[in-house]
Amino acid sequence: MATTKQKQAARPNITKARAVQSTPAQGKKTPRRSDAMRTAENPLSDKAFAFPAERKEPLTDAAHVRNAIARFDQVEGVSDAERDRAWRRITAAAKKFDVEVSAGDWRELFKGSKAKKR
Repeated sequence: MATTKQKQAARPNITKARAVQSTPAQGKKTPRRSDAMRTAENPLSDKAFAFPAERKEPLTDAAHVRNAIARFDQVEGVSDAERDRAWRRITAAAKKFDVEVSAGDWRELFKGSKAKKR
């Protein structure tokens, strides 16, 4: 059960939500919270990415490092030399954020995957 204080705090949010829901019914455009951030507007420097030229695979925290490793074989349009440099960046970030990397080389990630190696 919600307390009286919780109900009073929720009333402004409910009123705002109802107004936004009824806006399309009145033929008006729904206001957006904010515009989506575009890649060019991304505040991260190029050094924060595994593939800096393409600005792919950010390495800002442990979750991003794990994601970069998991999706490494899905990156397209990069050379083997770029993959070598990206793998060095990923392993350095993994060490920094204490993420365990079971693969010794990025080529091991392509074994058994559906991705095509260049």
